[in-house]
Amino acid sequence: MNTAENGFSVAHWPTEIRLKKEEKILEVDFDDGSSFSLPAELLRVESPSAEVQGHNPSQKQTLSGRRHVGIMELEPVGNYAIRIKFDDLHDTGIFTWDYLYQMGKNKDEAWADYLKALEEKGLSRDP
Repeated sequence: MNTAENGFSVAHWPTEIRLKKEEKILEVDFDDGSSFSLPAELLRVESPSAEVQGHNPSQKQTLSGRRHVGIMELEPVGNYAIRIKFDDLHDTGIFTWDYLYQMGKNKDEAWADYLKALEEKGLSRDP
């Protein structure tokens, strides 16, 4: 377990991060050999920001209309995270290395939960 400059323990460190703007994909390779390809849409709707997650699980928002969202820029936050600037102008989520790792590990489940929540609320991925 490593410790970032802010004193947080970080279990998973990225060895490479690739932004594929055209494909709207963030690829992250980790030091344990794991490699994940994360769609911008999923990162946006699962942003760790208070705007999306609320302050407890019951406040989590289901975002619709994000099918075509892209990533404009990645900004380092210390040595423990990145801020993702999306083209819908959302940029308040701080994606820690561990958060990105868990997103990669649980991508299929998170995607299914997102689609189910949209359906239950009569919402669409389309703008």
